[in-house]
Amino acid sequence: MARLSDLIEDFIKSLIEEADEEYVEIKRNELANIFNCAPSQINYVLETRFNLSNGYIIESRRGGGGYIKIIKKPVSKDWVSKLISDIGDNITESKSRLYIDALLEHNLITEREAALMKSVLNEKILPVSQYEKPILRAILLKVMLAELSNN
Repeated sequence: MARLSDLIEDFIKSLIEEADEEYVEIKRNELANIFNCAPSQINYVLETRFNLSNGYIIESRRGGGGYIKIIKKPVSKDWVSKLISDIGDNITESKSRLYIDALLEHNLITEREAALMKSVLNEKILPVSQYEKPILRAILLKVMLAELSNN
């Protein structure tokens, strides 16, 4: 069974795909009512799944007539370069998977390439201490992204 966050993400992505524009406007409280959850759950999904690193821009307006506008940003080699700088000195396996999923979603890599990247960054195969794994993972992911931005 899919987690609530996954269901909300899939719902929002389907709204974007069905929209005539490259964006969708939603009301946080209405979406929370649809999923019978707290509005903070919607915020969590927006912050973790629909951020610039994943190829989206969020605009919001507060108040009674407020809305959240989710814009799917066209990706480019510059976007991949920004991902490299966003990674920093270390990264968790789950966050690296989110980056790879974003690359796949924006057709910058194939499913096979995504699977290979994820396998290389897997927690269980990195041959270093627990402390060094996030550091090594960041280095490996940056090298792979640099290769993508060069080609």
